[in-house]
Amino acid sequence: MPDLSQIVKAYDVRGVVPDQWDESLAELFGAAFARVTDADAIVVGHDMRPSSPGLARAFARGAASLGVDVTEIGLCSTDQLYFASGYLNLPGAMFTASHNPARYNGIKMCRAGAAPIGQDSGLAEIRALVEGWADSGAPEPAAEAGTITQQDVLDDYAAHLRSLVDLTAIRPLKVVVDAGNGMGGHTVPTVFEGLPLELDALFFELDGTFPNHEANPLDPKNIVDLQARVRETGADIGLAFDGDADRCFVVDGRGEPVSPSAITALVASRELAKHPGGTVIHNCITSWSVPEVVKEKGGTPVRTRVGHSFIKAEMARSGAIFGGEHSAHYYFRDFWNADTGMLAALHVLAALGGQEGPLSDLVAQYDRYAASGEINSTVDDQAGRMEAVKAAYERREGAELDELDGLTVTTPNWWFNLRPSNTEPLLRLNVEARDQETVAEVRDEVLSIVRA
Repeated sequence: MPDLSQIVKAYDVRGVVPDQWDESLAELFGAAFARVTDADAIVVGHDMRPSSPGLARAFARGAASLGVDVTEIGLCSTDQLYFASGYLNLPGAMFTASHNPARYNGIKMCRAGAAPIGQDSGLAEIRALVEGWADSGAPEPAAEAGTITQQDVLDDYAAHLRSLVDLTAIRPLKVVVDAGNGMGGHTVPTVFEGLPLELDALFFELDGTFPNHEANPLDPKNIVDLQARVRETGADIGLAFDGDADRCFVVDGRGEPVSPSAITALVASRELAKHPGGTVIHNCITSWSVPEVVKEKGGTPVRTRVGHSFIKAEMARSGAIFGGEHSAHYYFRDFWNADTGMLAALHVLAALGGQEGPLSDLVAQYDRYAASGEINSTVDDQAGRMEAVKAAYERREGAELDELDGLTVTTPNWWFNLRPSNTEPLLRLNVEARDQETVAEVRDEVLSIVRA
């Protein structure tokens, strides 16, 4: 029997194809998904990885074998699949491994209306069914198989996004977009069509082998081409999408990265202008500037754990209008509480084009503190190292500790969060302070304990 513990993660399925999973297993996942969601119909999409079409079709066959009708939307971004789930009101499955290397693939699943499926909301049951069937044989097929049909929702997706942000009256902008050979190359031309934007397209050819650079803009080396192009051409802004185009990173007109926390604060201020007094979610690693701006704009900030299933659950519970993470995931009530980097990008373009100054001036008001960025340390004993750091700071005068997600230590002048990776033997450190010198001091002190 395959070892599903290696591929069923906290929020999705992900592993190397065909070493860890293949089309026969995908077919069982399709049947299990149909059984757990108890749906009459589902929607399935996939990215541009070489293994994606075959895996997606196998999943569709598995669901159809239990009498479930399947709508295939074909090539799509992850947020386009979430759109289809909301628009068609069907459970959905997206075949992608996001920014992972080419040999990986995975499944992101949701219930109707793009409601998340994670370990505590259906994924554990799906895994148990697949394990049982892999051991004892496929489930009994329905008396009548479901249908498998195709539907293109790209135009509907683009129209929905454009209905949420009005860009028709902005000044013309020159925009460089690096799609990283990922699904941004599929969605951006349709979303931008007819808008006052001059598009300079970098690596728009769909190629799941990622011939130019990894489709992971969180790693600074992967936005070097975008930065250079923005500087060369005098563009107003640069945008970089990850492999499945659900995350968007922003570079200003000088080619300098804009922190996702500053983007969160900017978009939050725009959403609060539309929905006065609304609630905005931010995770425990976003900048102090986010809750500050939300309060200044009359909103209510709510702090939560890192991860889309936690954010989406809190969005639904609190009726929040918007949520943002340090990793450049942006969630919108107007998008079924799901994350969409494309909608965040449209907000930034509307804000930039609605005034005359450069993006660097516009975001300065939202970028108030110095930060370390995420620093990873490989450790043998995650729990032991975490406990050592906690012991070092719990008696520190003026320091407050909380364990909402990992360990957060806060003082009037700085804070840090240290948390274990769910999937690797790593501890992840983020530090923020009122100046860069303090960031360096706190960073070095914490790392000296973590790496002792």
